[in-house]
Amino acid sequence: MKARLLAVGERMPAWVAEGWAEYRKRLSRDLPLDLVEIAAGARGKGRDPRRARVEEGQAVLAALDRDVHAVALDGGGKAWSSTELAAQLGQWRMAGRDLALLIGGPDGHAPEVLERADQRWSLGPLTLPHMLVRLVVAEQLYRAVTIVQGHPYHRA
Repeated sequence: MKARLLAVGERMPAWVAEGWAEYRKRLSRDLPLDLVEIAAGARGKGRDPRRARVEEGQAVLAALDRDVHAVALDGGGKAWSSTELAAQLGQWRMAGRDLALLIGGPDGHAPEVLERADQRWSLGPLTLPHMLVRLVVAEQLYRAVTIVQGHPYHRA
């Protein structure tokens, strides 16, 4: 199984890029993880944020392979503990499909993206910067892999 993170927004800060690269390297053997950056829709004075969200949603859907298991990162989704995420990872692997994790833009996902998603995952009630979410997701995927393997990285 391979995983792709489709994220609205471009140009990670250096500290996020460094963390992303580290977890991507750690995952390379057990869960290859790629990043696809989607340009954010135009926002600002005189611009309609709903239109930007629609544009972002169309771009996310266009970047999705048809047969992947899509998981939208969404505040209204299910919050999983690290061990629950490890169990999810096991289920995703057993299904035999690649995985796509979707991070929306500043205004969240377009309704069409949420409709397409097979699952919704909430990182909890905190509001996190979207660039930081990339790093948190990569770390949690690494943690889930180590839990499945019985590696001592996870000490809960």
